[in-house]
Amino acid sequence: MDTMEGLSRSHYCTAVSEADTGKEVVLCGWVERRRDHGGLIFIDLRDRTGIVQVVASPDYAEEAFKKAEQVRNEYVLAIRGIVRLRDAETVNPKMATGTIEIRCEEMRVLNLSKTPPFYIEDHIDVDEKIRLKYRYLDLRRPEMQNNLIMRHRVKHAMREFLNSRGFIDIETPELCKSTPEGARDYLVPSRVNDGKFYALPQSPQIFKQLLMISGMDRYYQIARCFRDEDLRADRQPEFTQLDLEMSFMSQEDILQLTEAMICHVFQAVLGHEIERPIRRITWDYAMENYGSDKPDLRFDMKFHDITALVKDTEFKVFRSVIENGGQVKAINVKGYSQIPRRELDGLVEYVATYGAKGLAWICFTPDGLKSQVKKFLGEDTLQAIGRECGSETGDLVLMIADKPSVVAASLGELRKEMARRTNCIREDEFAFTWVVDFPMFEYSEEEKRYVAMHHPFTAIRDEDLDKLETDPGHVYAKAYDLVLNGVELGGGSLRIYQPELQQRVFKAIGLTEEEAEQKFGFLLRAFEYGAPPHGGLAFGLDRMIMLMLKRKSIRDVIAFPKTQNAIDPMSEAPSPVTPKQLHELHIQIEEELVKK
Repeated sequence: MDTMEGLSRSHYCTAVSEADTGKEVVLCGWVERRRDHGGLIFIDLRDRTGIVQVVASPDYAEEAFKKAEQVRNEYVLAIRGIVRLRDAETVNPKMATGTIEIRCEEMRVLNLSKTPPFYIEDHIDVDEKIRLKYRYLDLRRPEMQNNLIMRHRVKHAMREFLNSRGFIDIETPELCKSTPEGARDYLVPSRVNDGKFYALPQSPQIFKQLLMISGMDRYYQIARCFRDEDLRADRQPEFTQLDLEMSFMSQEDILQLTEAMICHVFQAVLGHEIERPIRRITWDYAMENYGSDKPDLRFDMKFHDITALVKDTEFKVFRSVIENGGQVKAINVKGYSQIPRRELDGLVEYVATYGAKGLAWICFTPDGLKSQVKKFLGEDTLQAIGRECGSETGDLVLMIADKPSVVAASLGELRKEMARRTNCIREDEFAFTWVVDFPMFEYSEEEKRYVAMHHPFTAIRDEDLDKLETDPGHVYAKAYDLVLNGVELGGGSLRIYQPELQQRVFKAIGLTEEEAEQKFGFLLRAFEYGAPPHGGLAFGLDRMIMLMLKRKSIRDVIAFPKTQNAIDPMSEAPSPVTPKQLHELHIQIEEELVKK
């Protein structure tokens, strides 16, 4: 096998151009393709920038030609050669280097390769498990390399913006105290402190607040975070976020600065101009009109509250729901009145998965309206519902009656599903919105107590402070999320910075003074030493890049992701450890639990 001794790469493959004609260059990379034309061998040499054609001939480099006869796809080569123009009839306009080629003077085979389990090319139809098992090969594909290069450019643009505005990049610990509020912690046993554990950080939240108390008034970090939770397409057990915190700034200041940063990133990386100011809606408005606190605004189809129109009808289903504190809401699907009955029945099953007990419909067809509840509601009421929903001939109205939370969840998902089926989503659009004024708490049926909707360090609106002990369900927070195309890009809030108020919030979520001291005592003590007003937010970097690239999964924008079972098929993590390692950590595994 050859070495690189005495040979240094002079150019990346696509850095060579017509301007270099006649120059000697040294290129390194992988064999994309080899074509033997008898007296000539053509090799497409690939590196992370792209491909250049290399020509080997016995007429000017017999040894190199002999090596070229032996090389195969994915062999690693170093090529010394002369840049020359291609003949006019062989120019390839689809290649960045399609007007030139490299006349090979010397070839070194740096390493061999087995035949890969899939083609190293874009748009391959290969099971994701295979791609993840051979991720180092998957990452050779141009689209995957471009995804990672885009990730680099996004981080660079973020740092560029924040550095120019006085922010300081500070690392916070990754071995932290476990504070199990919210998602489950990943625990790390301490070898030198028997029976005690660190936790990997779910976010740098507490540390960045402590940095504000320390006087580092503009902090940022591109932080690794860890949450032991069930996975979806946009979640991983370990993920990256851009974390920000600022002192002496109002919510308006923070939103404007953040908008400017997002605009800078999209302009620098995609050349896309975001219209400012970004729209703002309240949490109440979002839930009332879209059934979601992260609404997709690339299409219309708002909710219409028709409770008042049907509350006095003879339809027992609607009337019973309303009498028990429920509501009836509808969406209008433009131009879909000819939906087959089979598809309507399928929609009933679809909303049932989100808790809805049924689905009523009205088809405004050219032959008149049709509805399975027409005999219960009457034509006048159905026409009134149509007017409320802005329906026209050809439209379909879908109605759900239930308690508000079920209506929001089921009709919200139905709204998105009908948008997909009718192709009314503006796929090329980036639809941003701020969602502000979140409830401070939500009631957990599982735990039978209120829990913080964002986290317990979120500041409360001044006008709601007197409700904290008496009516926590109607307390609103100084919290905000940035939503893009129906996905939460990130969120944050102004923070509590007075120890007395922080204790009141801990009490509202059921923490005793002893529990609050055990979990957060160090933070409460820090508040006693002149904590400034502060606030911030964090953006999910993986999600943002996924949306910028219009990919369906964050696994496509992470170098080495886990599967939905939190497994790395390539390294086979997680894996068993030796009895000696467990002994050093004072841990014993119960075999029966392992079998379960």
